[in-house]
Amino acid sequence: MYAIVRAGGRQEKMAVDDVLTIDKVSDEAGATLTWEPLLVVDDGKVISDASELSGYAVTAEVLGEAKGPKINIVKYKNKTGYKKRMGHRQQYTQVRVTGIASNKNK
Repeated sequence: MYAIVRAGGRQEKMAVDDVLTIDKVSDEAGATLTWEPLLVVDDGKVISDASELSGYAVTAEVLGEAKGPKINIVKYKNKTGYKKRMGHRQQYTQVRVTGIASNKNK
C-alpha cells in the first residue's frame, strides 16, 4: 500500500516505513505530521476519488533536519571586471512514514 501526498509543493510517493526528505517544515524532531493523500494504491486498487480519499490519512514522524548539496553560482562578464560568486544550500526535513490509515469502519 502506498499513497501520493503533496508535501512542500511537491508530490511524494509514501509507503509505511519509508524515510523521505521533504522541504523544510518547522516541527521539532519527534513531532508527528499528517497529510491527506491525493491518491492511494491498496493491493492493486487505485483510489483517486476525493470523497473516498477524505477518509484516508498519512502520518509521519519527523526525524530531523538535513541539507542539500552546495550549489555554486558564478556570474562573469568579459572585459568589464564584473565577477559575482554566490552559493545556496537547500534546507530539508527527514521524515519516516508511520502509517496510511482509513477512518472508515470496514
